Amino acid sequence: MAEASVTLGGKASSLSSSAVCAVATALSQVRIDSTALDRLSSSNSSKKATTATTTSSSSNCSITVPDFLTLEESRAFLLVLLNSLIISNASSRIPLVLAETLNSNPSTFRFDDADLVTEDELTCSTLLGISAILDHHSAALSAFADVAAAFSCEALKADVAAFNLMDSGDGHNSKEEVGVAADVRVLLNGSKSVGKEKVRSVARVPKVHGSVREHAKAVHSRMRVELNSGVKSAIGSEEAVCTVLLPLAAALRELGECSLARVKSNLEGIGGDDLKLGVGEIFGKECPVGDGLSSGFNKAVNLFLGKEYGKFAHEVFVLSGLVWKVVAWEVVTAVAVLEAAELNEVIKGAKENGENLKVEENSKAEKKKKKVVLGKGTSSILALFKERLQSRGKLALGTWVADFLSFLDLAKPEFNEFLLKVKDVVESNESRRLPKIPKGTRDFAKEQMTIRKKAFSIIEEVFERHGATALDTPVFELRETLMGKYGEDSKLIYDLADQGGELLSLRYDLTVPFARFVAMNGLTSFKRYQIAKVYRRDNPSKGRYREFYQCDFDIAGTPPEKMGPDFEVVRILTELLDELNIGEYEIKLNHRKLLDGMMQICGVPPEKFRTICSSIDKLDKQSFQQIKKEMVEEKGLTAETADRIETFVKEKGSPLALLSKFIQEGSDFSKHEGASEALKELEILFIALEKSKRIDKVVFDLSLARGLDYYTGVIFEAVFKGGTQVGSIAAGGRYDNLIGMFGSKTVPAVGVSLGIERVFAIMEQQQKDQNQLARPTKTEVLVSVLGNDLTLAAELAGELWDAGVKAEFLVHKRRTKHFEYAKESRIPWMVLVYEQEVKEEGVVQLKDLEANIDIKTPRTGFVEELRKRLYP
Repeated sequence: MAEASVTLGGKASSLSSSAVCAVATALSQVRIDSTALDRLSSSNSSKKATTATTTSSSSNCSITVPDFLTLEESRAFLLVLLNSLIISNASSRIPLVLAETLNSNPSTFRFDDADLVTEDELTCSTLLGISAILDHHSAALSAFADVAAAFSCEALKADVAAFNLMDSGDGHNSKEEVGVAADVRVLLNGSKSVGKEKVRSVARVPKVHGSVREHAKAVHSRMRVELNSGVKSAIGSEEAVCTVLLPLAAALRELGECSLARVKSNLEGIGGDDLKLGVGEIFGKECPVGDGLSSGFNKAVNLFLGKEYGKFAHEVFVLSGLVWKVVAWEVVTAVAVLEAAELNEVIKGAKENGENLKVEENSKAEKKKKKVVLGKGTSSILALFKERLQSRGKLALGTWVADFLSFLDLAKPEFNEFLLKVKDVVESNESRRLPKIPKGTRDFAKEQMTIRKKAFSIIEEVFERHGATALDTPVFELRETLMGKYGEDSKLIYDLADQGGELLSLRYDLTVPFARFVAMNGLTSFKRYQIAKVYRRDNPSKGRYREFYQCDFDIAGTPPEKMGPDFEVVRILTELLDELNIGEYEIKLNHRKLLDGMMQICGVPPEKFRTICSSIDKLDKQSFQQIKKEMVEEKGLTAETADRIETFVKEKGSPLALLSKFIQEGSDFSKHEGASEALKELEILFIALEKSKRIDKVVFDLSLARGLDYYTGVIFEAVFKGGTQVGSIAAGGRYDNLIGMFGSKTVPAVGVSLGIERVFAIMEQQQKDQNQLARPTKTEVLVSVLGNDLTLAAELAGELWDAGVKAEFLVHKRRTKHFEYAKESRIPWMVLVYEQEVKEEGVVQLKDLEANIDIKTPRTGFVEELRKRLYP
């Protein structure tokens, strides 16, 4: 087979970290492209020949390989330097000499007359060469560590619930953590060897391994740029390279410590004293310990702080080697646990024959050992291990361990082939991956649904208390219905494929469909509520979803009393948030006409009112300087106008106090007709809220500029003030022209929309903080038939259901199964039914699980007895 080579200097050629690694381990030769050779030949015709030897370095050497480098690192350093010289069209024979030297594979290096190579180039090449090896190694280590962890899960019979992470697209879970969890699930798919043991070092795998993946990718991204920029271009970027290596070093140390904890647990789980002792002794002599990982990391950190970047990278490389050894030991010990039955049979036979402890294929042991059902992925990989080890024939235990560890060596070609097979195993199991949901959406399990149903019940009760009727509208609307109603946010509308001649879009909110309903049916007054899902093609983040519920309350029609509906919707919002009991919140309130007056007073052109309001609306997330930059550079406002806007949007405080300031004679607002009208409306609203004892929840805030185009009057937004950062939790305002946009007469309206998904996030976090568990069902009684008589269970449970009692039944011979189910479902009462007892004595046993009280009662009257105790 032809020897692999790495080509440098071609038009389409680029240097990768894997190529650097292949040359560094002498698995590939170096080849300079013919076009680059022509350039070098023409530039060297008048230059003195440069020579290279493979002896020890001498005092007149111009390229000095740092003495702290390993042979692998030295070769990587020289390759990076060679590539840089070719990129920079060096007029010297040094590139040819370097290529010749690398291909002759010497153990030491010496170069003379290297006048074109500067000290900075040598230093930078050292750093980039080691970093390239680290890039390749860390990617391989990340995949290998997942395999090791999967084997440990089975060896330790660990609870693997930590791998149930799903990418819901809401920013709650790291993408890399979700990826690790998915890969381990694939490896363990179908395994009957995992169990319920709570193992902390297993539960931490997604977070720890995800961190390594994340930082390995950051190093890879950096190296793709630096390796092909040339060393001269990279000079000065050494600190940037090391800045991505440092967090990788921290992640590697954590990976090593976590893996080492599993190694020690695996050692404890090895069955058979001789096998445990034998593997344990070898482990004690050869495996790195936790102190070595910590001291190696600390040494690297000190070199980073001292700006000795080459030595720093070398120490990170040494640390990665230690971690690799630990992970290899994790595989060895996990396999020893899983294959203990076979290994112990072989050891037993060897002892009886007076031989040294041997490990070989043994058909008798194969028959005797208890069948271990591994995952489809781990069983395939274990078969690869066994094929490799058994090909060596009869081995002493020490040799078996050493041979196993030797095979798990990244520098060896056969291990790289093994990693490719592991990749194939994972990808071939891709079809067995659990399906996932689209980004920005969520599934809700029984505990979450309990919270949601309770919240919806409270919300409906509040809405109906105020005389609203329910409304439901289609989940999609004609596209023309939605377009032109949301300003810049219109780009977030989900369009549907045209399949029936109509252009359709998923509803963006519930307000526009409500307005369409009122206009279409010719209504002049309507008080309604709607709780339904809406859809936005937004960028998912924490608390921001693409599919979510909104809870809307709207009042359409001209009221007999000015500002009455506006007061009622703000009052309803306070009732909702108080009764949902989410904690501290505030309602920021402003007026659209006040905003427009502010724009005019500040000198904003009328055509830019809405786009500038859209910028101001971001002030809760960005500083004014960022907003000012957007307004001036992107939206064409003058700096003076932006500065004047700043003086207004800083105004925020007590509603009545700030209102008093704005209505004073001579103020800017008092001179503006639209702003004066807005202030009069706000005065009525604030006094009504004060009389209703709700003014303390409201903050008058001139920076509130709701981005939707349809608002015409009061606008408001509720913000949670507790620890959970979720942003706005409710918003609303007056929209007098929206209904008229559908071609009917104008019907003024005002409404509020509760962002219930964010409220749920707060409620779920509160439950976690208070260590509470939501009861997933309303079941009051479990009918437990200890036997296999389904008809008896049907008869007893049927009587309870007929009496209106919430009940479930379970038919199982094992008593513990009944109690486990009742405990898990938090069911307060049980009816214990022993088949013989019912037939002979005509009694059943009632059990109050909370009070731990048993009551025997006649079978004929057990329903009445239960009802007395459930509903006293």
